[in-house]
Amino acid sequence: DYLVVRVTAKMSQGYKEEPLAYGHYHGRSSPSNDKTDYQDGQFDAEEGERGLIGDTYRKFRGKYSGQGPSSTPANAGSGQPTGLVSGLFDTIHGAVHELGSELQQRISGRASTSSHAHSGPQCDSSMHNPSQNRYGSFGAQRNNNDIKWYVDGCGYMWAVSRALEQARESIWILDWWLSPELYLRRPPAKNEQYRIDRMLQAAAQRGVKVNIIVYKEVTQALTRKYLSPTVPRYLHSLLPRHTDKFSSALTGVGLAATFASLEYLESENQLMKPYVPVCSSHTKHALENLHPNIAVFRHPDHLPDAQTLQSSFLSSLQNLSLSAKTAASLPLDALKAVYGMNEDVILYWAHHEKLCIIDGRTAFMGGLDLCYGRWDLNQHPIADCHPSNLDDTVFPGQEYNNARVLDFQDVSHWRNNKLDRTMNSRMGWSDISVSLRGPVVEDLRAHFVERWNFIYNEKYDVRKDVRYSRLTFNQNEAGTYQPPASPHRQNDQGPGGYFAPPLQASRGAEFDEDQSSSRGFGSTDLDARRHHHHHVEQGIEQMTEAVRGRFSGGVQRIEGNFEHHGRLHGGFQDAGIACQIVRSCSKWSHGVAIEHSIQNAYVEVIQRSQHFVYIENQFFITATGDSQKPVRNKIGAALVDRIVRAARNGENYKVIVIIPAVPAFAGDLKDDASLGTRAIMEFQYNSINRGGHSIMEVIANEGIDPTQYIRFYNLRNYDRINCSASMRDAEKSSGVAFGTAQQQYNDAIELPADYASRGDDGQNRAFTMDRQSYEQYQRGTQGTKERQGLGSGRWDSVSECYMLGGVDIRSVPWENGNVSEMDAFVSEELYVHSKVLIADDRVVICGSANLNDRSQNGDHDSEIAIIVEDPTPVDSYMDGRPWRASKFAATLRRQLFRKHLGLLRAQDMQRPDANFEPIGVPNIYDFGSGEDRVVVDPLSDSFLNFWNSRAHQNTVAFGRAFHPVPHDDVRTWKEYDKFYETFFKKSEKGADGEQVRTVPARYEWGHVVAENFSPGQQGIGELKEVLSTIKGTLVEMPLLFLIKEDIAKEGVSLNAFTEEVYT
Repeated sequence: DYLVVRVTAKMSQGYKEEPLAYGHYHGRSSPSNDKTDYQDGQFDAEEGERGLIGDTYRKFRGKYSGQGPSSTPANAGSGQPTGLVSGLFDTIHGAVHELGSELQQRISGRASTSSHAHSGPQCDSSMHNPSQNRYGSFGAQRNNNDIKWYVDGCGYMWAVSRALEQARESIWILDWWLSPELYLRRPPAKNEQYRIDRMLQAAAQRGVKVNIIVYKEVTQALTRKYLSPTVPRYLHSLLPRHTDKFSSALTGVGLAATFASLEYLESENQLMKPYVPVCSSHTKHALENLHPNIAVFRHPDHLPDAQTLQSSFLSSLQNLSLSAKTAASLPLDALKAVYGMNEDVILYWAHHEKLCIIDGRTAFMGGLDLCYGRWDLNQHPIADCHPSNLDDTVFPGQEYNNARVLDFQDVSHWRNNKLDRTMNSRMGWSDISVSLRGPVVEDLRAHFVERWNFIYNEKYDVRKDVRYSRLTFNQNEAGTYQPPASPHRQNDQGPGGYFAPPLQASRGAEFDEDQSSSRGFGSTDLDARRHHHHHVEQGIEQMTEAVRGRFSGGVQRIEGNFEHHGRLHGGFQDAGIACQIVRSCSKWSHGVAIEHSIQNAYVEVIQRSQHFVYIENQFFITATGDSQKPVRNKIGAALVDRIVRAARNGENYKVIVIIPAVPAFAGDLKDDASLGTRAIMEFQYNSINRGGHSIMEVIANEGIDPTQYIRFYNLRNYDRINCSASMRDAEKSSGVAFGTAQQQYNDAIELPADYASRGDDGQNRAFTMDRQSYEQYQRGTQGTKERQGLGSGRWDSVSECYMLGGVDIRSVPWENGNVSEMDAFVSEELYVHSKVLIADDRVVICGSANLNDRSQNGDHDSEIAIIVEDPTPVDSYMDGRPWRASKFAATLRRQLFRKHLGLLRAQDMQRPDANFEPIGVPNIYDFGSGEDRVVVDPLSDSFLNFWNSRAHQNTVAFGRAFHPVPHDDVRTWKEYDKFYETFFKKSEKGADGEQVRTVPARYEWGHVVAENFSPGQQGIGELKEVLSTIKGTLVEMPLLFLIKEDIAKEGVSLNAFTEEVYT
């Protein structure tokens, strides 16, 4: 009852049929002629939107007329005519829906909102940014810049630590979340001085002025006293005059009951829980307590006063919502809607930029916040038990996190971490950021100053705190780089707000002028080339012989193609790298007209791409036209247009997209706590291959096979927790449980920077903290055996095994201890947090913006990104022909592909190379190595066959060993129960009159489904045989997952407002 297109894909081992689905969504007209409310696209016209009006209408119409899932009338046998009740509700529904729709358009301004798909610099609406710069950006394209990339957090945060050490005048940070206790270098026990709070404190003591802006999360409830009785009475007065008395009375009773229940709910529950598990208050006070040179702004505020709320409730009428699962959630939805829609009260939108500017010269930006959960290596170890030496711990305390099991809890109390690392894996984090220097930094400085002064004027001016003052900045619009003036000058910082350092204070390490003048890339020296040039696996070597032969003769120059690209994307650069800053911002976030230049850039770069687009992003929610409300961004339309054009012109054009398997960190997708995630997944599938207007469906409607042009992938990895005999022996020898010793280690390593000076007793608490169990355990490990590396730390993680040069997992030793080896293996999705687009190996867009409306539309989350066009040529190939690529774009894309395919060696956090350094030290990349040749041509058959076969091979292995969801074998909720919940769901049992007891799941989250293998050592051998086939982290995206279900319908409340939150 759904359309499955079987695409015959030529794989490296032969031919294989690969099912990919598009053209179906739950309830749509199908060959079986099933009739549902969604049939023929008449859902909106017949029953209204999801929300108070539509949901209530369906609920009551189904109840009284025998329609809907339950066909038994509630009043059966009562003798009451069902048509009368249904007719009365129809009257109310029609009047209220008409009023709500009119108000929604009039109040929200949708009628005049642009489609957000234009390529020119200016929107139709006068509310939009009128800039004439390319893409409608506030900033122009700047030449002569220097930039380098960082793949994953280890190298990036090392580089940030180097820059913070060298800061002499100012440090400006803009972050969604900043964790003061975050270690920028690992392991923490060897790098205690490289924790953010300590580094900022040291900088402030040197006289550096530190200005930080972080997103202020929602933390408080909105009192019902603001809403009753004014709002229900006024809402009732808005009913049309022709409404009959019975309907009017019924509506009045309903409104009164709704708001009465709101008052009751508030008295019983905290209505508004924090939207995200961050604690900006902790960030602010922990850092400001360190030194008066540190100032932290939190923004936006969320609570309105009564007068403001009562005068603006009209804007939230259309957002009152009834949960599809239970009417009891109506008050909560009503509260959220009223709470979040006032123009001056921002509930759901966030500051999402990630930006750090040092001394006005060096900038860091991209997808990585300086917060918990982001630091990671390229092999992404997800186990961190070190029974032979606790000081080898890489992820202490709250840093050891798996949001799919338990999200960050109570982050202001650093000692609290309820995730048991002996049983649960962490979740790996894949991300991209850059550092840069040059004229374009001027635009980043201007952006930060605008934001700082906007918030200062709105919130902090009235406080008259000497710590806070306006920033001054005169931007050089010509793009000529000018160093910032000294902070000792009064007019640079404004009156007050600066505390000079003591005379003996160090100003930090001086910059190396030779390094600072270097380009963002350089040829690797002999040692670096030897270090990075590795022999490829035999199968890869055979596959790339043809490519290797083509390189031996050199590559012809194709100046014409490169000059053509330069004309398309802003001109041929004489020297240095051309960069442009683009952003998403508006009145609430920045005090300016709406700017969505990031979306404009995405659309235009896709439209002008010649051969290939690679997208790596945390989300993928977009529209192909105006029929996918509430989604408005038209990046999907640009992809469709470009693919259709390629097909009609006979071009070999490809789009590769990598996104997370499960966005937004849900655990069990059937739980109520996962409702928001299910809504996001539904919007994503409707963007990709379902719903009638998805990218794949629109392309197919043109008579084109979409799978020949666009494919979607996820990332996943595995590891093994070292709860072997070495842990058992250490616990026995020391008399201390590993968990107890680990907790004391966490307590010590995560002490606040000013902990020693706290307390009324005047004691130096840093030296009085109880470390007895930790020290006792550490002494006990000295007598344990080496145990083939299990007792020396060699096998505390096995994540190297799926990377280049890693030991075959079948050869890795184990001795049973606290658990068997079968139970020690764990797997988790590798969370994709990158926000990058690479076109034709020539253009890169990298920043903080997700591919969804929240990030792209400008009036929701605030974002910032950079467009990089490096004129430095690289001889390459595209579709088997010589191609002049750009060095920055080509090396970044190849580095990413090699990492996902397992063609990079595992990273060593204690052996930094040039890719760990800030801008000024060029990126190194091993051009011409066997692994490089595998990924050099993204359109070649050899590459695509290898890419797809490895993704499929990994998918099959993970499915057999771990039963991860989403999965293509799970197309209904019943199949979900059979495939997943049967093994991993806890249950509750209890006979009548007996106490209900919780029955543990058969397996812990993310562990091996052991019954898929033989008992004992034979089963271990079978498991390792399966795991040995996993190379890299690339897996197929399951496009068939729950394709027979309406993913978001069961239990989630979607309406005109909450849909925008999820998109």
